Amino acid sequence: MSLVGEDRKNYILKQLNLLGKVETSNLAAELNVSLETVRRYLEELEKIGKLTRIYGGAVKLNPEHEEPPHLQREITFIEEKKRIGKAAAQLVQDNDIIAIDEGTTTLQMAEYLFYKKNLTILTSSIPLLNLLISFRKNEYFTGSIFFIGGKVNPVHMRVAGSIAEKMMEYFHVDKAFISAEGILIKKGITSYDPDKALLTRKYMENSEETIALLDHSKIGLSKFYKIADVQEIDAVVSDAPPPEGWQEELEQKGIRWIIA
Repeated sequence: MSLVGEDRKNYILKQLNLLGKVETSNLAAELNVSLETVRRYLEELEKIGKLTRIYGGAVKLNPEHEEPPHLQREITFIEEKKRIGKAAAQLVQDNDIIAIDEGTTTLQMAEYLFYKKNLTILTSSIPLLNLLISFRKNEYFTGSIFFIGGKVNPVHMRVAGSIAEKMMEYFHVDKAFISAEGILIKKGITSYDPDKALLTRKYMENSEETIALLDHSKIGLSKFYKIADVQEIDAVVSDAPPPEGWQEELEQKGIRWIIA
């Protein structure tokens, strides 16, 4: 590929819009230029507010009202998310039927479910489905897997929409492990995307118990679409304690707050 500088930068921006994240090494190969040249392009694009550089590449800028793509969310607060995933997995018992919502925090539960016996897992997360299939092939996981089908969102690597909601109506689970982009005591748990929020709501309605997995960046925020009131969840698993003034109301509503 032979492109002049501005064309190369436009190519980088197009890849960002498509994928949400680009890697310096891949761009160098695709554009047939040096790593130093790609780094210079990324620096120039960052200076004019087109992207954010990270180690090894760059991610798409995210306006406050827009959900970051999966690849960007996946690398944000990863250590905290792993702790949350591990703590949440400890709430799963042998023989449980569970729903695991799409999310880069709920995704971290997967490797901690290895030794649970006779699990049935329902999910709309494409990365989680792929992980579970890989674990099943290698006999790390021996339970059953159900994928909630419907309209595929390639940016967020999930399925949602009316078909997915209808499919979920046919199932009932012991525990639903859900994700959200914001939680406030008065405004409830919220999401950027109404389609994703409606499917999360369906998980809750068809579950005996609902556990929300939320890293500290989601606490105290309210996003576009309301999933549910706070009292409709049974527990929160987070890497941070609840804000000052929340504890009494959480107790009144019967909500456990588990710190990972």
